[in-house]
Amino acid sequence: MRLLIDDADMGEIRRLYDLYPIDGVTTNPSILAKTGRNPYEVLKEIRGFIGKEADLHVQAIARDAEGMVKDAYAIVQALGEATFVKIPCIPQGFKAMKLLKKDGIRTTGTAVYTPMQAYLAAKSGASYAAPYINRIDDMGYDGIHVAKEIQDIFEVNKLDTMVLAASFKNSQQVLELCKYGVGGVTAAPAVMDKFVNNAAITAAVDVFVKDFEKLAGEGVSMAEL
Repeated sequence: MRLLIDDADMGEIRRLYDLYPIDGVTTNPSILAKTGRNPYEVLKEIRGFIGKEADLHVQAIARDAEGMVKDAYAIVQALGEATFVKIPCIPQGFKAMKLLKKDGIRTTGTAVYTPMQAYLAAKSGASYAAPYINRIDDMGYDGIHVAKEIQDIFEVNKLDTMVLAASFKNSQQVLELCKYGVGGVTAAPAVMDKFVNNAAITAAVDVFVKDFEKLAGEGVSMAEL
């Protein structure tokens, strides 16, 4: 399962890349708006940091298929072929996905709330379909269950598209999809920080260090013996 950062803050991206095995970055217009900067300036900075081969997901803004295709070409030209263009899973979006598939441009079906949206995105040639887990929960449905249904649909129909689940509120949701073997998840820094945020883990490490210091002295590590 691929693990991506759902953010455009370079400070957070650098911090999490330093700590964890990250596969790329996802953005959307709302995330970019939080930076208060020119979108391409931010995206080029992200691309320069993560490298030209890492996954970067950037959303098309146009509302019609022709405009989405134009956006896609501009995005890929500016940010490289490893960039996935996020296309909303609406009728005009499916049309755009089909056109972009023919042109070899990779897409991510976004704003996915239902398995049927994901199925149509996959049939239209999308590389990923991104169900919004927490937003689905907020509508009174089970976001994790929907993501699993989408994964099952892809497998039983032998579709090459992968699930890229987004919009998480806690680490348990991420773990559930990790156990199910979806293609990837993208999580905000605040959620990633909770992956191993456990008082018992911290306490165990503290005990080991204190016991070692009884033998070797305070502040001494194995490298300093």
